[in-house]
Order: sequence, then C-alpha cells, then structure tokens
Amino acid sequence: MNAWTPLPRHFYAQHATVVARALLGAILVRCLPDGALIRARIVETEAYSGKDDLASHGRAKRTPRNLPMYGEPGHAYVYLAYGIHWLLNVVAEPVDSPAAVLIRAVEPLEGIEHIAARRNGRAQREWTSGPSRLTIALAINGAHNKLDMTTTAHGLWIAAGEAVPDSAVRTGARIGLGKRVTEPWLSMPWRWWIADNPYVSRAQP
Repeated sequence: MNAWTPLPRHFYAQHATVVARALLGAILVRCLPDGALIRARIVETEAYSGKDDLASHGRAKRTPRNLPMYGEPGHAYVYLAYGIHWLLNVVAEPVDSPAAVLIRAVEPLEGIEHIAARRNGRAQREWTSGPSRLTIALAINGAHNKLDMTTTAHGLWIAAGEAVPDSAVRTGARIGLGKRVTEPWLSMPWRWWIADNPYVSRAQP
C-alpha cells in the first residue's frame, strides 16, 4: 500500500476503538474541485460505538441524521454540530452496528497555501486543531456525508501513514459530550492523540 492508496474497507470494519487508535499517523487526503491537493496527518481521534454508548449519535435507534453510522464501514459521516460546525467522522464496524470515529485534529503536510487561505487571520496551530477547524481548512461539509472514503473518486480519503508507537500516544475522556451523558460513558477513555503535537485540539470544538 503506497502513500496515496485509500485504507481498505476491512480496516474500518474493526471496532471503533481499534480504528480510532490505528488512524493516528494516517494521512487525510482532500482533493479540491480545482484539482489542488491537501494532505494532513491525523493527530487526534475519538471513538463512538454501539447503541448503549450514551455519547454516540447511534444510541437507541436509527434517525435520518445517524443513518450513515448503521451503514457500510469506510463511509463518511459528516454532521452539523451546534448548527454551525461541520464535523468529519468515518463509519466503523460492520453494517447495522452503529459506530464511527471522529477526526478531531490533523497536522497539515501539503497544500499549506490552500489551508492558510481558508484560515486567514488565524495562528497556524489553530488552522486544523479541532474538528470544526479542520473541516473549514479542508473544505469539508455536508455534501461529503455518506461518501465512500475507501476510494479516491470523491476527493476525500485516508491513506496509510507512519505508525505511531504506543509510547507517543495518550488517551483520555471524549470532549464536549454534554450534560445528558452519564458514567461510565462520560469518562470512557475513547479519545486518542499524539503526545506533544501542537495541533491536538485540547478542548476546542
């Protein structure tokens, strides 16, 4: 598998926690409509899995919003948070098992000028250091919802990168879950990030 080959569907068919950890160091690729290319290293993720995960959109039952989570793994689940922020997730686990991995932060590698143009006036470490920041920077929105990310056909995919050793990985509770989420889900350590990376989102949406 080379640096441009999308990760295969069977990679995403694993449990969301496995996928979330394995995506650290992988490369998020965005081919813009004008042909320009952006590549960014994934440095922070969160896992959401199962109908009993109170933090997950897939809890309890299917809705028009969460339907992609019940579908084929490897598809994008892009939703609007707080009515203003687009967030990019990748569907994980087998069909009918609602699960997804939120891409929380990425480190720009290529296409810096295109990111800078969309994040004008922001310090560089703020360009993609949060799930809504990275969707703005990479021009990802609701039009990408349900797209297959195991192919390059739609201009959005994830390719393999350099593996991140466990010694460089940190885990903790997911961010911004809201008051309705109770234990054990509130403290579940299903957030992964690369230690000391300046693009890790910390508490930003």
